Amino acid sequence: MSQTTLLSRIEDAGLNASAPPQQRWMDGWLVRYSPGKAKRARCINAVAEGRLPLADKLRLAQAVFDEAGLPMVIRITPFTQPATLDAELQAMGLASLDDTRVMACPELTALRPLPLPAGTRWQPMDAHAFAEAVGGLRGSPPLQRHAHAERLRLSPVPFQAFGIVREDDDALLACGQFAREADLVGLYDVFTAPEHRGRGLAACLCSHLLVQARAEGARTGYLQVEGDNTAARRVYHRLGFSDGYSYHYRVTAQG
Repeated sequence: MSQTTLLSRIEDAGLNASAPPQQRWMDGWLVRYSPGKAKRARCINAVAEGRLPLADKLRLAQAVFDEAGLPMVIRITPFTQPATLDAELQAMGLASLDDTRVMACPELTALRPLPLPAGTRWQPMDAHAFAEAVGGLRGSPPLQRHAHAERLRLSPVPFQAFGIVREDDDALLACGQFAREADLVGLYDVFTAPEHRGRGLAACLCSHLLVQARAEGARTGYLQVEGDNTAARRVYHRLGFSDGYSYHYRVTAQG
């Protein structure tokens, strides 16, 4: 399989794993408008060229986001159609934000799980518990936590979530989840409590998630991380991940 084909499959898998119940097709655009925190679940993905003029599509999409009470956000990837869309949006004054890297580990066979720190244990988590845990660590409001739980519960791609908790008081130190589709596995919502960073918890958590997914048939891993998150990117590099492609978002001035 060529690198381009693999990355295209990863892009499709990422769209599937982040699918919210609030989405619709609009002339080649996959319009998502979940009230959750993750932009990938509340943005436009231009996966086909369509037939309508760009101005008409933007007007129709804006109405959807206005009705949902959300800013209109357009995701731009190497797979965006048409390839000129980013330049067209820039010329219209839409600003670029959130440089994000999609990293891939083409082969998980050599990965070994890292040991848990002393005094901690694994905690499997369902959709509600995980969304509440991540939301609590991030300080997300109840509406975003509910939307996250709903998206996970209704996802077309099954997920598994785990936390690392302290044995003596069950305090959550770190958590994350994976979504496996065929031989691809994506890591999502990997988060370590600020006061417990620098202890290797993220690497331990990610290796556990990937090894678990590998036992279920996954062979290639992928994830999405902000380009300037050097600490996280360092952890992922050590686990065998490297940059596959980048994406960003376009927003209007009021967005």
